Amino acid sequence: MSFHSTAAQLVTLAAEGEEHGGSHESLNAYLTGGGALFVLLLLLWITTRFNRDR
Repeated sequence: MSFHSTAAQLVTLAAEGEEHGGSHESLNAYLTGGGALFVLLLLLWITTRFNRDR
């Protein structure tokens, strides 16, 4: 594949994505963000439990 044909395919793919709005209908942004925050806080808590040398 040449650079030109690859770039043309990527432009076509990006143009097809515009008509869908870029997000899935079943994804809730608040639920996704809240879940990510919970997981990160849980990982932080686990890390601080194992780091008891202070």
